[in-house]
Amino acid sequence: MSKLLMLVGQVIVYGGIAMWLGYFANSPVYTHLSPDKALIKLSIVHTAQRKGECRRRTAEELAAMPPNMRTPLDCPRERLPVLIEILLDGETIYRESLVAAGLAHGGKTRAYARFPVSAGEHMLVARMVDSARSVGYDYEHSARITLSPRENFVIDFRAETGGFRFVEPPDDA
Repeated sequence: MSKLLMLVGQVIVYGGIAMWLGYFANSPVYTHLSPDKALIKLSIVHTAQRKGECRRRTAEELAAMPPNMRTPLDCPRERLPVLIEILLDGETIYRESLVAAGLAHGGKTRAYARFPVSAGEHMLVARMVDSARSVGYDYEHSARITLSPRENFVIDFRAETGGFRFVEPPDDA
């Protein structure tokens, strides 16, 4: 009799677990992005200009250094903060001043953000300051874009190719 009770108990427990898993496999319904919205993603990895000027070491300074450390230029490691602004239809949706990574703030600056927006036609402007300038921007790109519902639109940055790139998904995606 006790083996029969154990078997019935196991069926009840395992059946309850299966029902619990079955419920949470389908409910509550998760909607990643509402059907009338599109997603703009900002993804930037950039190295700003150095905070100070490099200076040339004198012959005496070089002679006093170990041979493996003799570099002619002495450059500060710290980088300037990077200011990034994203405007959509004239409204600022992102504005952030980012400090470089690392203990000495000498690494790359990283920015990642997502903006759910209504689908349709928009005016998109991306701007960046990565120097010591106080007026204007070092990089700026604007374009009129048309976003489809549930589209992923990416704002990328490549300094070597001129700055911001607006990347639309391929047509077959």
